[in-house]
Amino acid sequence: MIALVPAIDLIDGKCVRLTQGDYSSKKIYNEDPLEVALAFEDCGIGRLHVVDLDGAREGRIVNYRILEKLALKTSLTIDFGGGLKHDNDVEIAFESGAQMVTGGSVAVREPEKFISWLKRYGSEKIILGADARDGKIAVDGWQNTTDNALVPFVEAYFRRGVRKVICTDIGRDGMLQGPATALYGEIRNALPEIFLTASGGVGCIDDIVKLDEAGIPAVIFGKAIYEGRIRLNDLLRFTDTSKN
Repeated sequence: MIALVPAIDLIDGKCVRLTQGDYSSKKIYNEDPLEVALAFEDCGIGRLHVVDLDGAREGRIVNYRILEKLALKTSLTIDFGGGLKHDNDVEIAFESGAQMVTGGSVAVREPEKFISWLKRYGSEKIILGADARDGKIAVDGWQNTTDNALVPFVEAYFRRGVRKVICTDIGRDGMLQGPATALYGEIRNALPEIFLTASGGVGCIDDIVKLDEAGIPAVIFGKAIYEGRIRLNDLLRFTDTSKN
């Protein structure tokens, strides 16, 4: 059964959402991310995806104090991303309570540094962030698109030891119009050993059901919850296995 991974995106220490990575589209949903995390935990969720949007924009970890609070006050397994450009950023993230970190831009800009993290911390703790716009990898908080095609990019890192990937279809992110199930299926067909987490576009519980039926291991979602299109009670059918 698909693992559920709700997202908390942080700007100025608050729980926000963007649309397609556009910072000007910021909408604040809760001043207290801990309150949100506890609500997820109460309905049986075991994992949380935390994104430091300030960090993604500034190129350094910023909201680590919020990460620390979430780790101390909940039992959630937290994967953390956004602004992890330097060894020190990764160390701070783990010291602040993240069990996994996601590297996206650094994997494009400085592949050897990303591989050094993979070797140091292991493939269970280092996640490749493969975020794509029109099939091409995007970086710097999705503000810039590269020439790297998505599937070959992931394949190259799989050969170097990556086993966990979060893939976001940027064009669908925050649009609530359904995930890119065919795209995720393409990655799964090419790399069935990858633990793939789909992200972007989930607008209702049926979208999660369809990803589950397609064999996608995990799904990140956020705006659908915050906008009331998915209720916490809707998640109960999945939460017995969401601690993966």
